[in-house]
Amino acid sequence: MSNIKEKLFTEFTAPTRQEWLDKIEVDLKGADFQKRLVWRTNEGFNVQPFYRREDLKDLKTPDALPGEFPFVRGNKKDSNEWYVRQNVVVGGDPVAANKKALDLLMKGVDSIGFKLGHDEISTEYIDALLKDIRLDIVEVSYRACLRHALQLADLLVAYFEKMGYDQEKIVGGLGFDPIERMLMKGKDSSFLLPDMPKLVEKLKDYPNLRCVMVHSDLLNNSGAYIVQELGYALAWGNEYLQEMVDAGVDVDLAAKKIKFYMGISENYFMEIAKFRAARLLWAQIVKQYEPKCDCACKMVINASTSTYNQTVFDSYVNLLRSQTEAMSAALGGVHSLVVTPFDAPYEKPTEFSERIARNQQLIIKEESHFDRIVDPGAGSYYIEHLTDALAQEAWKLFLKIEDEGGFLAAVKAGTVQADINATNVKRHGDAAKRKEFILGTNQFPNFTEKSEGKEPCSACCCTTATHKDDPDVPALKASRLASDFETLRLTTEKAAKVPVAFMLTIGNLAMRQARAQFSCNFLACAGYKVIDNLGFKTVEEGVDAALKADADIVVICSSDDEYAEYAIPAFQYLNGRAMFVVAGAPACMEDLKAAGIENYIHVKCNVLETLKEYNAKLGI
Repeated sequence: MSNIKEKLFTEFTAPTRQEWLDKIEVDLKGADFQKRLVWRTNEGFNVQPFYRREDLKDLKTPDALPGEFPFVRGNKKDSNEWYVRQNVVVGGDPVAANKKALDLLMKGVDSIGFKLGHDEISTEYIDALLKDIRLDIVEVSYRACLRHALQLADLLVAYFEKMGYDQEKIVGGLGFDPIERMLMKGKDSSFLLPDMPKLVEKLKDYPNLRCVMVHSDLLNNSGAYIVQELGYALAWGNEYLQEMVDAGVDVDLAAKKIKFYMGISENYFMEIAKFRAARLLWAQIVKQYEPKCDCACKMVINASTSTYNQTVFDSYVNLLRSQTEAMSAALGGVHSLVVTPFDAPYEKPTEFSERIARNQQLIIKEESHFDRIVDPGAGSYYIEHLTDALAQEAWKLFLKIEDEGGFLAAVKAGTVQADINATNVKRHGDAAKRKEFILGTNQFPNFTEKSEGKEPCSACCCTTATHKDDPDVPALKASRLASDFETLRLTTEKAAKVPVAFMLTIGNLAMRQARAQFSCNFLACAGYKVIDNLGFKTVEEGVDAALKADADIVVICSSDDEYAEYAIPAFQYLNGRAMFVVAGAPACMEDLKAAGIENYIHVKCNVLETLKEYNAKLGI
């Protein structure tokens, strides 16, 4: 019985960091540790392959408690509950929108976002829209044209009073964000900023109804890296807070009226850390205004899964993307969450896709219990490091913007837009070279999939200014990451004949199979029909089989050494009857080029540009 109290593994000593590094060095067999295992992130810092307790000794975040300043571990102490939100486009018909909202509330949603658009609004309009919706038990947010914001506030307050609601039980938001319009449309909307204090005054008696919004999800959907979204969101929020305080609004009231709408990218752990770092930094910013209560320092976030990485082809992969994104946001402790339906890039979401999007949240709530544990990432050496590193890099960006005169001045100067647009261009370039993977689009495409009439929605492809007048300020110019490949594939699909690419596999078994697989994936990205083969004894046999299959492209797949033997005879026997491609970049490439062979596909190729070139050669 004396052994029962012995701790497990006491006979094992914990290895030191140096012992781990020594072991790794042996396993790497001389390869460079920094190059092979240290990840240089797009966010501007390095991530090590492993972390230990001592890596956290200088960090303050592990000492924080849930529900306490600086709220890095969340705004709540007792649960990780969030609102399951779905947006409803009213479209001039409040009765139909009301009917849809009531239906959604019966299906597990407890937060509705009404998009009123440019509709004229009235008492009757609000009555019809909110009929039978219990505003004291569900969250409801409203988004109208900016010029209608004050009128909407008056109508809503009148409705709340008429219905006799407890003011504290009204939870939601009223969207007012002039800077978002500037970024999207290129129209200077700063003349509307004086409406902000008036709006806050109208809604001051409703502590849980926020009305000043920061839509940094726009930046996420325009291709921004995580640090860019985070740093700019803080500067954006601070711009509005400063504007209100300067106008005489009490800082506690002003801070409690701001709500952040943030996107979620596919970077799972870093997104968890982003929401933690966002709360930490926002709390520090608000604290500098000396509010009476620390509760004013809480950051309220509605998160939406990204549209930037969604695809038209192999669109069910969008479900995997949005699922991990939703998990990141839930574990990161957001206030409310929107999952974008998987078919949003190419159609108005159907009843089926909206149901799936709802259920993606309900599964992680009801089956995985993500709502039970507050900040489950706390204490993870990796997540704590990411939180600190993101906070440091985002703070640098925030201070840079403040030095330039604040977020509004930076938007008017176009520096924010230029930064995001440059990132978008870089990411499209990385996707073209497959440095950034888009599963099902630029990597492992579905060989047999056809668009079946699916066309990218312009609203999902682009946030560029669409008005006819010259813009007052530069606008964001963004398109989904997959859009270039989708355009290419749709162009191929509409051609008179879809090209057939035939794999002439010969020689070394392992190399020919690997290169055939690589080549099939490469060429299928353009929508070509690919034909793989088990192998041929001679190049003549392979070329004859290719021509019999009506091939437009013949790809020779073999080992580097064997190309010196097979490539030129195959090319000469084909004699221009189809395009000839070598899979790889063999040492004998110069000799092959001298013989007239000009097409090569390998890992260093720009996939997009190569396929565009092939389409041009094939007359597409």
